[in-house]
Amino acid sequence: MIRITAPGRLHLGFLDLAGTLGRHFGSLGIALDRPATVVRLRRAETLTASGPDAGRALLAVEKAASRFGLDTRVEVTVEAALPPHSGLGSGTQLGLAVATGLCLINGLDLSPREIGAALGRGARSAIGIGAFTEGGVILDGGKKRGSDAPPPILSRLPFPEHWRLLLVYDHGHQGLSGPDEVKAMEGLPPFADTLAGHMSRLAVMVALPALAEGDVDYFAAAVGEMQRLLGEHYASAQGGRYTSSFVAEVMDWLEARGLRGLGQSSWGPTGFAIVGSPEEADQLLSEARIRFGDRPALAFDCARGSNAGARIEWLACVEQC
Repeated sequence: MIRITAPGRLHLGFLDLAGTLGRHFGSLGIALDRPATVVRLRRAETLTASGPDAGRALLAVEKAASRFGLDTRVEVTVEAALPPHSGLGSGTQLGLAVATGLCLINGLDLSPREIGAALGRGARSAIGIGAFTEGGVILDGGKKRGSDAPPPILSRLPFPEHWRLLLVYDHGHQGLSGPDEVKAMEGLPPFADTLAGHMSRLAVMVALPALAEGDVDYFAAAVGEMQRLLGEHYASAQGGRYTSSFVAEVMDWLEARGLRGLGQSSWGPTGFAIVGSPEEADQLLSEARIRFGDRPALAFDCARGSNAGARIEWLACVEQC
């Protein structure tokens, strides 16, 4: 029996939606220590799946088995799943966890990049694949025009142990996905080369050097500026800078308190704030829960960055596996 724990991730934004140099997108993201997807697989007489998102788990088994010629007689138990369409990478992490477990049970050891490509993941971003592989803060190089391969990962740096990420959830709202996401992307206004250049400089010349030097103020300021620019670019597709009006209210409150590293992961609705210490994060968490306690859809958590990627455990079976 095998158990795989796959980290959620924050997608901090695309660098170049124009792609005039031959590569589209380019992404910056952070792997989280929580929430996470946890799946368990064991051999069985027939293919079954149970738990949250069991349907998507079955699809991952079928895709991986078809691509790699694997035996599908397994029992899949989804012990925990990231909230779907919340901006945390639920589909990629579930697919990678299930397909990796299936491959290993069948004696096949493949890289997350190979498995992700087989599942059709990494169509625009490799942040989810990078988070599964080794965690940290990840920069990918965008999608090469005409290629089906996931974007290459250019940089991976550890997220500082004492920094924190305040997460803001709206459980009453879901971000765009599937055909709706494709339609929204196609309907966005033109992305100027000058904007792509500015975004790239913010990522490569400000955010990553600040991360390497442990400078939370400069890192947060760079991410916050990237998020502001992207929020304005996506506003017509998602109804404003943030897809959730409740999350937007929380972000406005945090900004008024002087925080700069604010944003929305992917299409949201999950919002985040980069915080420089556990003490500050705990204080903000307590205040947010009190201030917004009358919003039942809102929930808050304080996470660390995950610098380890997915955890794979072989478990002893109490009964026949």
